[in-house]
Amino acid sequence: MKPVVSPLAAVDSAAPWTPDSWRGRPCRQQPPWPDAEALERALAELRTLPPLVTSWEIEALRQQLADAAAGRRFLLHGGDCCEQFDECTSSAIAAKLKILLQMSLVLVHGGRRPVIRVGRFAGQYAKPRSSETETRHGVTLPSYRGDNVNRSGFTPEERRPDPWRLIEGHARSAMTLNFIRALVDGGFADLHHPENWDLDFVKHSPLGADYQRMVEQLGESLRFMETLVGAQVLGTNRVDFFSSHEGLILDYEAALTRTVPHREGFYDLSTHFPWIGYRTLDLDGAHVEFFRGIANPVGLKIGPGLEPQAVVALLQRLDPNRQPGKIALIARFGAHQVAHELPRIIDAVKSSGWTPTWVCDPMHGNTETVIPSSGAGAGVPIKTRKFAHILAELEQSFEIHRAKGVPLGGVHIELTGEDVTECTGGARGLSDEQLARAYRSRVDPRLNYEQALEMAMLIARRMRD
Repeated sequence: MKPVVSPLAAVDSAAPWTPDSWRGRPCRQQPPWPDAEALERALAELRTLPPLVTSWEIEALRQQLADAAAGRRFLLHGGDCCEQFDECTSSAIAAKLKILLQMSLVLVHGGRRPVIRVGRFAGQYAKPRSSETETRHGVTLPSYRGDNVNRSGFTPEERRPDPWRLIEGHARSAMTLNFIRALVDGGFADLHHPENWDLDFVKHSPLGADYQRMVEQLGESLRFMETLVGAQVLGTNRVDFFSSHEGLILDYEAALTRTVPHREGFYDLSTHFPWIGYRTLDLDGAHVEFFRGIANPVGLKIGPGLEPQAVVALLQRLDPNRQPGKIALIARFGAHQVAHELPRIIDAVKSSGWTPTWVCDPMHGNTETVIPSSGAGAGVPIKTRKFAHILAELEQSFEIHRAKGVPLGGVHIELTGEDVTECTGGARGLSDEQLARAYRSRVDPRLNYEQALEMAMLIARRMRD
């Protein structure tokens, strides 16, 4: 559904704001909770639970995003389209962390600038849906909205929205962040030992040899520098890692929004970097009202049909003081529309004086449905993305930003560190007929470990150029 953005909005961006001032406004994509009393009890418990992130981590990310807007850093924003509770395991979390570390190593080597690592994890348990219901074999049930709301199985019990799942979502997010912090602080991300990041199957990738050569070159450079200075180079034994998710369920976000000592304003302490999805980008809607009041950096998904002046109006509402690093515009137009849509928006934003962090999301605008003619999935419609289309949107975005003199500050990619078959193409030439072999996503298709590493190498070449 196209966002509703009117230049004559009735809501004043200077109006008083509270974590609950969004209530009563048009609010899309919220679960139809059947038990209001149970929802209130669950939210009351959420308000007493510890936060998942800290305000100083949020402020550090905002400064780094400001650097990315100026071309001094590059944002790597990646992870699952939608997390599942049953995938909150040490192996799954480590695999995602490894592929993001490998990709960031490639980008640092090729782009010659620091990389901001932001994972779509530790909270990406809710998803917007195009329909309120789903029908199978004549049976209609509520749509699956992510594990924070209901379950993916197709029974009335599994599809019933349950507010107590918000409590479990908080717990799973805390477990994920705790494990990632332990890995990073324990030396898992030490540049002296990038072999710790290798996934068992990288050696089978057509690009495995290129990656290993890159690791060896970085290792030699690091040892050379430390030989010169006679000590370990500061900061090479750990990296910063930030979390992100779509701030979809406002009851959950508001319950974890708080003031903190010695800082002004409110922080959404459910994540470092929440974003507003394309389906909830209404200027007078509840999501924009909520996110205009928090101190976190905020992402905006912008796509086809959104007029340039509408984007400017959103910036005015969400960032009236033009804070560096406050807003990231995450463009998701698709390979066939980006050349027409993106330049107009860049021109409007640039002439209006805002300097957001520009990010390319080459995934969501390139989703399509195919029906394999042979193989295990023959005759069954399946959602996928073509690697060639993803790459084409990235290539065009780099060229558009270069021509406009505005840095492309990052990429936003749905990926996994596992050997899935959900997107076609790439170095191995995955075909439609092979998708059913290991298609595991319950919502959107993701790049697998080989495709993600290949994409990082292609991005690094463009950054270097």
